[in-house]
Amino acid sequence: MKELRDKRIISALLSEIEKKTSTFRSPIRIMEVCGTHTMTVHRYGLKRLLDEAGVEMISGPGCPVCITPDEFHEVAIELVEENRNFILTTFGDMTRVPTRKGSLQTAVPASGSMVKIIYSPEESLQIARSNPQKDVVFFGVGFETTIPAIALTAYAAFEEGLNNCSVLSALWIIPPPLKAIVEAKDIAIDGFLYPGHVSVIIGEKPYEFIAEEHKIPGAITGFEPSDILLGIKSVLEQIKEGKAVVSNEYARVVKPEGNLTAQSIMKEKLEVKDAFWRGLGLIPQSGLKLKEKYSSFDAEVKYNLNIKAKRSDLPGCRCGEILRGLISPPQCPLFAKKCNPDSPYGPCMVSFEGACLAYYKYRK
Repeated sequence: MKELRDKRIISALLSEIEKKTSTFRSPIRIMEVCGTHTMTVHRYGLKRLLDEAGVEMISGPGCPVCITPDEFHEVAIELVEENRNFILTTFGDMTRVPTRKGSLQTAVPASGSMVKIIYSPEESLQIARSNPQKDVVFFGVGFETTIPAIALTAYAAFEEGLNNCSVLSALWIIPPPLKAIVEAKDIAIDGFLYPGHVSVIIGEKPYEFIAEEHKIPGAITGFEPSDILLGIKSVLEQIKEGKAVVSNEYARVVKPEGNLTAQSIMKEKLEVKDAFWRGLGLIPQSGLKLKEKYSSFDAEVKYNLNIKAKRSDLPGCRCGEILRGLISPPQCPLFAKKCNPDSPYGPCMVSFEGACLAYYKYRK
C-alpha cells in the first residue's frame, strides 16, 4: 500500500498522463463510476492535478445511498412511525437522507419501536432472534458488493423460520445505468473507471458492451491514488491507440470471471426487475428483488407496501443531475450553503461515497 501512495510514483504517473494528453486537442473526460473513487480523487488532491494534466474527472451514479429514491426512505419512515413493537435496522448513512417526510433520524417511532443502526446484515438476524415479540425489518441498500450478504440474510431467516424478520430491499445493478448514461448522450464521456469492489463480484464481462457497442474505453481500478492513475493511464492509451476494451488494473483483487460463489447466491435467491434510480429514472432490468419463494421475508410484500418512485429530489436539490454527471457539486446553488454535512439537503451530501460530500470535505 505504501507504494500505491508513494509521492514519487504518483508524480511519475501524472507526468506520463500529461505526456499522453498533450497530443489531444481538448481535455479527456473520464467518469469515475464509484463513489469511493470520487473520494480518493479528492482526498489525495488528484482532481486539481488531473485538471492541470488535461483530464476532467466526472462523478457518476456510484453511490447506492444517493441513487435510492426518496420514496424508499419515506416508506421506511412510515413503517417505524406507524407500527408498534417494530425495529427498523439499516446502515448509518441511510438514517440521514432528507425527504419531504423528514429522515429516519428525525422519525418519531411508534410505541415500542425504534430505528437501529447496524454494520452488518447479520445483525438484523441476531436482533430478530433476541426480540421474538417484535417485527424486525432490515432496510438493505447496495450494489453487487453487498447484495449477496443481504440476500443471505433473507435466506437465513427463511431457513430458520424467523418469521419476525424481513428485508426492505433497495438493490441496484451497476451496468444498466452506465448503458442508460451512454445511450442518453447528455454528456460526452471519453472513458470510464469501473468500480473495484463491484468488479470483485461481477468480473470484467458485464462492462464489455460499453467498449464493443459504444467504443468507449474503460478500466477497472482500485482505491489508492496510484490505482486511479493507472486506470486513467490505461484509458488514455486505449484512446491513443484507437481501441476500446475493459482493462483490469486491479488484478491483484479482481478476477476476470468475478466471484462465482457470490454470483450464484444472487442468481439463486434474487430475480431482476426494472428499477427507478434517482436522477436517471426508470432503468430496465437494473434492480433485484427476492424470488417468490422467499416473498414472505420481503417487507414490500409482507407489509403490502406500494413504493411508486418518481423524480423525488427536494425542491432545489440537484443530486439527480450530479449522479448523471451533468453538473459538478459546486454548480448546485445549495452547495456549501443550505446544504452541508451538518445539515444535508440531498443524499449526495450525506453518504461517504457522495460526490457532494467529497467536494465539500476536500475543497480546500
